[in-house]
Amino acid sequence: MNRPAFGAVLAGGASSRYGAPKALAEVGGARIVDRVAGALDRVVADVIVIANDAPLAAEIGRPWRADVRPGIGALGGIHSALHWAAEEGRPGVLALACDMPFVPDALLRALLDAGLNGPDVVVPESGGRRGIEPLCAYYGARCIQAIERAIDAGDRRMIGFHHDVRVSILPRGDIVRFGDPDVIFLNVNTPDQRTRAEQIAAEGGR
Repeated sequence: MNRPAFGAVLAGGASSRYGAPKALAEVGGARIVDRVAGALDRVVADVIVIANDAPLAAEIGRPWRADVRPGIGALGGIHSALHWAAEEGRPGVLALACDMPFVPDALLRALLDAGLNGPDVVVPESGGRRGIEPLCAYYGARCIQAIERAIDAGDRRMIGFHHDVRVSILPRGDIVRFGDPDVIFLNVNTPDQRTRAEQIAAEGGR
């Protein structure tokens, strides 16, 4: 494999808590999805979108595909992006959810660099419910079969296949070098969270 990894924007969710396509909501005068894709643009050469809504994908305006195996949630987005990468002979994907407006380029570059040095998954540690942020992570193409085995076994968790691959966790102590983890990993899932994101942007958070 000599082609570079994809950047993958994961936009397949229903935005049910937000009430409208959250990817298209604006923070700091720019659509959240454009902030996400822009951060990936500064780290990788090619950015793709995984979305299950054709009008939304058209609004985003990037190369896109729907889930290969629909109805399995965010894991399906990772799986689909990896399939696309494998088809093109790429080593994997640097994946980022469409609702995370403050992930810095430097963190994405650190995840990618670590991923290209051996692990199948490189994921940052966080204070979230899983203890890690699987929607801001590097995934190697070798994860495809492990993900499919987990799905076939009825396990749709984002970490359900981790026991079957080589996982490297970027420690929280390293992440603070890039900024406040509570800001970096803020998801805009609700209007209240968008209000918070606007406040952070207005205060110079990015």
